[in-house]
Amino acid sequence: MNIAAYIDHTLLKPTTTAEEILHLCEEAKQEQFAAVCVPPLYARIAHEFLTGSPVKTATVVGFPFGYNAIEAKVAEVVLALVDDADELDMVINLAALKSGDWHYLEQEISHIMPLVLKKKKILKVIIESGILSDEEIIRCCELYARHQVHFLKTSTGYAEKGASVEAVKLMREHLPENIRIKASGGIRTFAFAKALIDAGADRLGCSAGLAIVVQSKNEP
Repeated sequence: MNIAAYIDHTLLKPTTTAEEILHLCEEAKQEQFAAVCVPPLYARIAHEFLTGSPVKTATVVGFPFGYNAIEAKVAEVVLALVDDADELDMVINLAALKSGDWHYLEQEISHIMPLVLKKKKILKVIIESGILSDEEIIRCCELYARHQVHFLKTSTGYAEKGASVEAVKLMREHLPENIRIKASGGIRTFAFAKALIDAGADRLGCSAGLAIVVQSKNEP
């Protein structure tokens, strides 16, 4: 298995420096990761560094808590697109979800998805599956499938619980085949990464991508 092709090589800590981002991008080029996922401040320099390579530049929107106003998220999306990000990982408004305000979530994605589609970019919608009930996960699958998002993503890595095999299986069961799944949050070993892929994940968000690749090469 070429595990590197599944990985978004990720560095999103709040103290991240430009030098660290360039190092991350160099590693991504060497290992041929699917993408790097970087703070919005660094989307442009990452894109410029990776130009000419197959590695995509991803950045985040509404990260990590998701409760930004729709207008604020729209502004973040526009700026990310101006900075030539290829993929946008957006946290849904979890406060609205937990309040049962599904109309708000519908409005949110209705404002954002057209902007991304117009520029022919990729949107990954983060639902924070580790703090949702199975019923909430299923309802998210139904809502975001209606809007034909490109990926549903498990986690930010900042909640109490990250990715799980069970959540990925549930999402795969309730999503159409054309909507992919990104698992993220707490993926530190090749064994766990492979289990998530076997459960239905198409992409993995990892800050431990290099270690996972090394482990994969030691597998029989």
